[in-house]
Amino acid sequence: MTANVSDPSVHASPSIWSNTPAWTKAADIAVVLLAVSLPWSTSLVAIFAVAWLFLLIPTAERRDIANFLSRPACWVPALLFALAAAGMLWASDIPWTSRFHSLGQVAKLLAIPILILHFEKSGRGLWVLAGFVASCAVVMLLSWAMFIDPRLIVGSSGIPGVPVKNTIAQAQEFTLCAFGALGAAMVALSRGMKRVALVLALLAIGFVANLVFVSNSRTALICVPILFALFVAMFFSGRMAASLVVAAIVAGVLAWNTSSYLRFRVESVLTEYRAYRGSNAVTSAGQRLEFWRKSLKFFEAAPVLGHGTGSTKTLFERDAVGQTGVSAEVIANPHNQTLNVAIQWGALGVILLYLMWIVHLRMFVGHEGLFAWIGLAAVTQNFFSSLLNSHLFDFTEGWIYVLAVGAAGGMVLRDRRGTGTDLQPSTQTGQA
Repeated sequence: MTANVSDPSVHASPSIWSNTPAWTKAADIAVVLLAVSLPWSTSLVAIFAVAWLFLLIPTAERRDIANFLSRPACWVPALLFALAAAGMLWASDIPWTSRFHSLGQVAKLLAIPILILHFEKSGRGLWVLAGFVASCAVVMLLSWAMFIDPRLIVGSSGIPGVPVKNTIAQAQEFTLCAFGALGAAMVALSRGMKRVALVLALLAIGFVANLVFVSNSRTALICVPILFALFVAMFFSGRMAASLVVAAIVAGVLAWNTSSYLRFRVESVLTEYRAYRGSNAVTSAGQRLEFWRKSLKFFEAAPVLGHGTGSTKTLFERDAVGQTGVSAEVIANPHNQTLNVAIQWGALGVILLYLMWIVHLRMFVGHEGLFAWIGLAAVTQNFFSSLLNSHLFDFTEGWIYVLAVGAAGGMVLRDRRGTGTDLQPSTQTGQA
């Protein structure tokens, strides 16, 4: 019996289950939704992350394994996670709930290689970055609204100028978005898209102004000048670069003299330090110094492999017995990424941590374009902010790093492979 060639079923399109492009696009959308929800919710991020992983299954290829093994930017984060998993075995006298909680903080790093490999193939990394910036822009507008009308604080996070989450997380978001928008503005300007460049520049100014007048963290205040210097070095040279540095100094002086909030945030560091040194008072600056002092002592006791995954809080609890003031404080996070790793996994963990930062930095250094700039800014921000916090292990800040490095890294590798083009300036901007 011969099939009827006129039968539509003979020429039916392939099943959706074998339609890899459709699954790839669906996975892209899931990551975009994850990025959009990141400034607002932790539970939504978890939901979209799980959905993304399931949507990736039909797109998996054998070559992904070879690509993973050939790229340190992919396997070094996985190696750090493997060390954390192994560290659960030598965390003696540590509750298993603490061990699994600490392992969960490291687990997000496994998304970095998956994101890199995924966006190297899909080429839709811009969707993710644009979604995150747009979502943060809404947060920024709400923050300004709270600043103008303090009555809006009711029902929010309870912190002036912070609609959701906390001050540090919001400041990290706004800092990276500001410099990401500036980089995008430079690309748009070089292509003659002056109106787009103006909108992006104004968006960046809105983020920075919010940090100056509404809400900031002292960690962000350290990162802003560093990222600005990096921005100038990447996009300008000669007299233009010098002029921008002078303009930035003038703007900084004006901000200092016009924002009492900015002056208070900076000057309070010295006040807190004096209170800590004089009376062992519990202050933000004093807590960090005390946490760092104790963390170094814990590291010296187990310098090679550390005390094991999840051991930090237990060590602080034991050391706080009989203490008073800030010395009696118990914490599971010493507010320094290096020390956080050193306590749990010793020098081996620290080596892997810095190796990860280095290989991710090398993925973007020497490459031009918007994605290279965003990746470079994200790694730099995370490194310097991690001097005062454990931002890789914190939820929001850690996912910011994961998404930025993963999406931007995949796009840069795609461009280097010749299958895509990074959004590069059409000509070198700012030459003398």
